Amino acid sequence: MMANGENPEVLFWVGCAGSFDQRAQKITKAFVTILDKVKIKYAILGKEEMCTGDPARRAGNEFMFQMMAYQNIQILNGYGIKKIVTACPHCFNILKNEYPELGGTYEVIHHATFLQQLIDEGKIKIKEGGVYQGKKITYHDSCYLGRANDIYEAPRKVLEAMDVALVEMKRCRSNGLCCGAGGAQMFKEEEKGDVRINIERSNEALETGASIIASACPFCNTMLTDGVKNKEKEDEVMVLDIAELVAASM
Repeated sequence: MMANGENPEVLFWVGCAGSFDQRAQKITKAFVTILDKVKIKYAILGKEEMCTGDPARRAGNEFMFQMMAYQNIQILNGYGIKKIVTACPHCFNILKNEYPELGGTYEVIHHATFLQQLIDEGKIKIKEGGVYQGKKITYHDSCYLGRANDIYEAPRKVLEAMDVALVEMKRCRSNGLCCGAGGAQMFKEEEKGDVRINIERSNEALETGASIIASACPFCNTMLTDGVKNKEKEDEVMVLDIAELVAASM
């Protein structure tokens, strides 16, 4: 896109999960389907996109994080990127809050907020009597979206636009329970305890009686999917990203 001298409205930051994880690739595809439908000019970095370095920093490898971050910043600044949208709260948080001190300052938007804006502007039109209308859905707050960045309303407004029956878990919003993957826990063996965090959280979601657990983070999606399978409920309860719900409702 850059080669054609065109300037994209947004750079879509795909992230490691969205690029390599088979389940998260479906979220990426759903989000891109939406961007195409609403005719938003976007670009991706493709092979030039490196991991943001979030897991490295969370796990305490500051040197590794800074190397990765500097490489990304050089590429982003080289292309004159101003606005970044991503479907991963980890990428969102680090690009928005931790890249500026290293010289990478951008307007960074999480796809929950972006989708809500597109719905508010009337660019995304939800079809009447859509597939999810009246369905019982519970929404799991990602730590990096909720507590870290105070984004609680956007994903819920996106769900409400689809006319679903939103049921909240007892622990939600700022009191939400981590899915068990944050802080680089996704990439290490768990420590001894009585119960896996993702099992505990998935059980809370299942107790709401919802037929769909909605999330806005590829890591949360993985952890909750595993928890649903643990209870052998995968035939009755689906774990879906808000982008997938929107893409199917347009």
